[in-house]
Amino acid sequence: MKHGKKINHLSRKSQHRHATLSNMAASLIMHKKINTTLAKAKALRVYVEPIISRSKSDTTHSRRMVFRYLQNKDAVITLFRDIAPKVGERHGGYTRILKTGFRIGDNANTCLIELVDFNESMLSAKTDKAAPAKKTRRSRGGKKAEVTSQKAENEQTSTEDAIKTEEPKSE
Repeated sequence: MKHGKKINHLSRKSQHRHATLSNMAASLIMHKKINTTLAKAKALRVYVEPIISRSKSDTTHSRRMVFRYLQNKDAVITLFRDIAPKVGERHGGYTRILKTGFRIGDNANTCLIELVDFNESMLSAKTDKAAPAKKTRRSRGGKKAEVTSQKAENEQTSTEDAIKTEEPKSE
């Protein structure tokens, strides 16, 4: 029985599994997204999110601890210089898994795992989309109040214009 055993062993010995996850984590940090199988992506998410959380505090100790997991200097530098400032306000959930279908050769379930704050197309779509006007079915005088306030403004500006045009005639 599999009671209390939450780690996915990925059909590998422990050294092979740690090396695989370390390489995938370094690739994810360097490229901001990678294509892999769904099982590996779920295992990678559990592996990389504590590393990203640790990178929020830029101390020598946290750099050494992150290097212990990644074993890649360039990935550590990219993590602390580029990724940590962007995810500073976020309290977790740094990765997103998007299913992409099945692989042709072995019909494995594949997916795209990416860092959430680095998907430019989704971020630009979020900023381009304006908030839709609030539509309600009840009538509480919302439009009538707007129309009457606009009429009052128009009348006030027309009377101000009439007063301005009368002043020069008093010569």
